[in-house]
Amino acid sequence: MKILGIMGSPRIKSNTDLLLEEAFQGARGQQVEVEKIVVDRLKIAPCREYYGCLKDGNCVIRDDMDAIYPKLMAADGIIMASPIFFYGPSAQVKALIDRCQALWARKYVLKNLPDLTRKGAFIAVGATRGRQLFGGSILVVKYFFKAFGVEYVDELLIKGVEERGEIKKHPDALADAFSLGERLAQKIG
Repeated sequence: MKILGIMGSPRIKSNTDLLLEEAFQGARGQQVEVEKIVVDRLKIAPCREYYGCLKDGNCVIRDDMDAIYPKLMAADGIIMASPIFFYGPSAQVKALIDRCQALWARKYVLKNLPDLTRKGAFIAVGATRGRQLFGGSILVVKYFFKAFGVEYVDELLIKGVEERGEIKKHPDALADAFSLGERLAQKIG
């Protein structure tokens, strides 16, 4: 069993990254293999609506997404982890999500993507404490998962944390991330 973590923060050792690593520790404790993709280190062009994917399920743009598609399809579980920028996921994450139009085309247009029973979770960290801080991002991640057969089953949403590493002052949040990793591993097991 394998969980793929998509780390959407441009800052390594950021709050988002530290929470994802805690979730990985929880999953590893359940004998689940983990792999992290640091989206900011990749070259991912935005979707340009060429619609080549509607013909054969493959994006015509050649970049680092070519290596991401098979990882997304092979994972038994996925954790999307992103800071919240202006009430949405980071631009890096959004580019990756938008390029998964190719997977959507495979599933809903070409109907050649099998129904899968994979599970997904969302970790998000926002600096503000706005009431609707996570609403838009949750919808984006749910529809991202649905596009290629992943059920949204868990989330960890942290408000009021901004400075790099500040999450270390919140041991309950770190424990919650660990538990999220454990639960996700159990659900895919």
